[in-house]
Amino acid sequence: MSRPQQVQLSHGGGGREMNDFIHNLFFRRFENPLLKAEDAATFTLNGPVAMTTDSFTVEPLFFAGGNIGSLAIAGTINDLAMVAAQPKYLTCSFILEEGFPFSDLERIVDTMAEEIVPTGAQIVCGDTKVVPKGCADKVFINTTGIGEIVLPNVSASQLQPTDVLLVSRDIGRHGACVLAARESLRLESEIESDCAALWPIVNTLLNKGITPRAMRDATRGGLSAVLNEWCQSSNVQMRLDEQAIPVDTAVKGVCELFGFEPYDLANEGTFILAVPAQQAQDALSVLQVFQAQAAIIGEVTQGSPAKPILCSPWGSKRYLDFPVGELLPRIC
Repeated sequence: MSRPQQVQLSHGGGGREMNDFIHNLFFRRFENPLLKAEDAATFTLNGPVAMTTDSFTVEPLFFAGGNIGSLAIAGTINDLAMVAAQPKYLTCSFILEEGFPFSDLERIVDTMAEEIVPTGAQIVCGDTKVVPKGCADKVFINTTGIGEIVLPNVSASQLQPTDVLLVSRDIGRHGACVLAARESLRLESEIESDCAALWPIVNTLLNKGITPRAMRDATRGGLSAVLNEWCQSSNVQMRLDEQAIPVDTAVKGVCELFGFEPYDLANEGTFILAVPAQQAQDALSVLQVFQAQAAIIGEVTQGSPAKPILCSPWGSKRYLDFPVGELLPRIC
């Protein structure tokens, strides 16, 4: 069968075209012993598990540092990693618009196949739907992940005063990257998304004996949303050193241009963790092996109201509030 130029309705019709489409595109790239032409995947799990699901939609589909496919894999892997669960199995479902270029779909699926390899997880089942032109915007992806919990009780409800807060790299890259792409901004240096699967970093932390109280990838709402949610969950305050929070110069420039704060912008490969004070330097050393910009940014404290407090280098203080409104729709 010749390679199609565009996705057609027959590719979701359940007949020969769909069978060829699924086997030649998805099975060939996601091949593993558990991926079969059955209605369900079967496998064995040992001990407690974590499960997550997410849907992905971004405009543009392709951006510096990734595409909707890398978002789909990294997003689901990271949700498992943030509760200290080793990713094991993923499902993957596509909603495709009739007429979507087949070459673009191949690029997306190729990226997904590459992104999942370092995590050790496998895509074990999926689904494809093709809708008439105009009934969807190009492509939407849904993924569900299952992982085996390595360290129990990693949760925002476990924070304690004197715990130290760290960030795994500079913040705001994904939101700034997508915004720059939409507005066709010409920057001195291109902003690449931080999109990446975080399990290899988390696994190294756990293997080094680090026992995080909480971890969270700072996606929509960015650093601000995560820290406010944590304060509410554990009824604590936080003191943040504004100068210690790493922000790339190009991201600062985009924020100044549009009136945003980098703390509110989305990330797709950056996470925040809280650890006991005695583990802070060891945790930082591990993070800096992967990203030199990793930093200690503050500590958990007692106080009311339960909000993070941003402390400037000049001695002023302000609450770092939840982002308000929808800064950037369709970013992940």
